[in-house]
Amino acid sequence: MASENFVQPSIPHFDGHYAHWSMLMENFLRSKEYWQVVSNGILEAAAGAADAEVEALKLKDLKAKNYSFQAIDRSILETILCKMEAKAKDLRITRISSSNQILKEKERDVVDLIQVLTAQGQETSLILSAIVVTGWV
Repeated sequence: MASENFVQPSIPHFDGHYAHWSMLMENFLRSKEYWQVVSNGILEAAAGAADAEVEALKLKDLKAKNYSFQAIDRSILETILCKMEAKAKDLRITRISSSNQILKEKERDVVDLIQVLTAQGQETSLILSAIVVTGWV
């Protein structure tokens, strides 16, 4: 029988050469008919699909992830995770720094406005109401 001679394809293991491994992995996932889920994602592929089709796509996604986890060594996955966490932390720090910079610029604008209005002889209550009305605070 022909089915007795069938050899199950092995999962390509990542050996540090990403370009080569990604081509092998894409070919492997295409042969298993999981590439559509990997390239398009579940949301795009499931737009207008029935519940059973969505569940089938989710199962294919889980199987594709399982193959990826089997292909990549744990130490490499930990390295990827650490780099992703560091990148997320850097992004949060950048956002906080940007927010602080915006606040400092607003404070300088308010101080400048107070100085200009005071120099023109405006009362403090008018200055404060002008600041509140303009939304600077």
